[in-house]
Amino acid sequence: MNHRSYRGKMLYLTDGVGEMGREWFHVTVQPDGTRTMRATCEMDDDRLLRDVVMTVSKNWYPVDAFVRLSIDEKLVGSSWFRFTDSTAECQGFTAKEGRLGQHFDTGKRIGFFGAHPLHGDAWACATLHRDESLDSGRVLSTFSSSHLPNGGSGPTLVPTPPGFLSRKFIGDQRIDVAAGSFETGHFQFLVADKPPIEIWATGSDFIPVRMRWDLLKQSYELVELEGDPAIDA
Repeated sequence: MNHRSYRGKMLYLTDGVGEMGREWFHVTVQPDGTRTMRATCEMDDDRLLRDVVMTVSKNWYPVDAFVRLSIDEKLVGSSWFRFTDSTAECQGFTAKEGRLGQHFDTGKRIGFFGAHPLHGDAWACATLHRDESLDSGRVLSTFSSSHLPNGGSGPTLVPTPPGFLSRKFIGDQRIDVAAGSFETGHFQFLVADKPPIEIWATGSDFIPVRMRWDLLKQSYELVELEGDPAIDA
C-alpha cells in the first residue's frame, strides 16, 4: 500500500489546573493528496467524548466526515456529513432531535468544516498562503458540527454567518513541546466577538504543535508524534 501515515497525541491544559483533556489522532495520506483523520477527544471537565473521522481533498477542501458525541457516558448524537462543489448535507440521529436530515445549497465547495478536533482546526490554515496580507484576515466559508465552543451539541450541520470566521498568518516560529522542537507557522483564527484562536502548525501536514484559546482559558500542546509526518523538526 502506498499511503503515508502518522499519529500523535495532544493535551488540553487549563490555566491554573493543568491537564483537563486529551486528543489522539491518526492520519493517512493517499498518493493523490487525499487525507483522512481519525481523532478521539476527551474533555474531563465537561465529561465529553467525541470521535471524528474526516476526509479532505488534496486541496484541503472537506469531502466527508463522521462525528459521534457523548456526554456523561450518554449519547448526544451521531451524524455523517458530505460536501460537494455545490452542497453540504448531513444525516444523523441526536438525543434531542431524533432522526434528522439536512441539505444546504452552498453554490461552491466550502473551505472548512469544524468538527472540533484540534488537528482539524490546524488543517484550515493550509489554504492560507504566507504571502497574503498580514494586515487583514482571509474569510472562510464554513460549517461546523456544533455552535458551542467545546463542540458539545448536535452533531448537526451548522452554517457560520458571513464574515464570522477568518484567518491570519502571523509569522514563522520555532516551538519546543514535549514531542520535540518544531519549525512552525503561527496562525490566528479570528472569531467574531471572541478572542482569536492561536495555532502553531508544522510541516506540509499542518500538524498542530501548540494552540491557545483565551475564551476557554486553555492551551493545547503536542506530546507525542510518530510515523511518517511531513515536518521539519
